[in-house]
Amino acid sequence: MTEAAELPPAPEQAHEVFGDRFADAVRYAELLAEAGVQRGLIGPREVPRLWQRHLLNCAVLSEVVPEGVTVCDVGSGAGLPGIPLALVREDLKITLLEPLLRRTTFLTEVVELLGLDHVTVVRGRAEEVMGTLPPVHVVTARAVAPLDRLATWGIPLLRPYGEMLALKGDAAEEELKSATTALNKLGAVATSVVHVGEGVVDPMSTVVRVEVGESPGGVRFAAKRAKAARTGRVRRRRG
Repeated sequence: MTEAAELPPAPEQAHEVFGDRFADAVRYAELLAEAGVQRGLIGPREVPRLWQRHLLNCAVLSEVVPEGVTVCDVGSGAGLPGIPLALVREDLKITLLEPLLRRTTFLTEVVELLGLDHVTVVRGRAEEVMGTLPPVHVVTARAVAPLDRLATWGIPLLRPYGEMLALKGDAAEEELKSATTALNKLGAVATSVVHVGEGVVDPMSTVVRVEVGESPGGVRFAAKRAKAARTGRVRRRRG
């Protein structure tokens, strides 16, 4: 029996959530169950719960993403949450940021196969692309790192008054509490824990929301961002 054979049928909620993109969501699930497992992007034990634990769990993040904004999915991995979000929100302009070549290769194949014209795949680490990627309205992440460390990568990529949305588990409240000092130093002005996906996923998805002020990343990153921008301008003139 192959991994693909273990993929359960799509639940009824998937039809409602993905709408016209339902067939593409099914194809993405199949790609995760086949190539995703073969290339070591997800574990074979995840295949039976791909819909509830992964695709739908990520797709409902769309409930808290504003309309028509730019999004950077940090440490996108196999495309979670970026690909499900892209399938349900064609109004967004999404960048999938991932440092590992085998993952960006998979992501590029998925984006091309599903015709996700509003999605761009970028290979690199968050700390490396500052100044080369335009700042975004929203940074998303899932299972990348503890919140305080994730914030040092994600928040500096934001535009002023942007927000980071991190999918977290049951310990979200405690994690947020322990990261408060670090978040404040990075320019956070408001934080909260919200639950999304009522009636779609059980338990609902837990999202830590971190809103920033006019200086994403704080004072330390303001100088770094300015230097990166100057370097970029010089490179463009020379080019």
